[in-house]
Amino acid sequence: MSDKTKLLLNTKELTDDFFADTRLLGIMAPVPDYTFCWHLNQSMGMDFRLCNEIRLIRKKRDYFFPLFEFCEPTGSLAHYIYNNQFDGEYLLPEFKHLDFLWLMKGDEVGDDCLKNKIELLRGIEKVQVVIELTEEKIKNKEHLIF
Repeated sequence: MSDKTKLLLNTKELTDDFFADTRLLGIMAPVPDYTFCWHLNQSMGMDFRLCNEIRLIRKKRDYFFPLFEFCEPTGSLAHYIYNNQFDGEYLLPEFKHLDFLWLMKGDEVGDDCLKNKIELLRGIEKVQVVIELTEEKIKNKEHLIF
């Protein structure tokens, strides 16, 4: 018997916990992430700020995907904007046509609230497409966990 014990991380359980009570939008807007967040801040009265980066290693190289955050001043709803592209790679390769992902978590987001956000997004000049992404459509969910 070997003295070495291998521990396995249950990523399914971690992923399920992370995505409990979340809503996710996919957005096509061919502008830099800081410009996109500026438009959101101006048109929707939010205050998105760069808070972190998601690091992925592919082809023996590091890729860094910026993550912006805005927390509602009342309640526990947090909004996260992920840049889906970095240097020719994608955070979610199954959605190569999307530039940004908007994750809402921490509090329930009703259908009316989500429809309102989609309409406001569609009113921003550079936004071309906005779609809701359901958890079942996402193959690489673990890439969104920070």
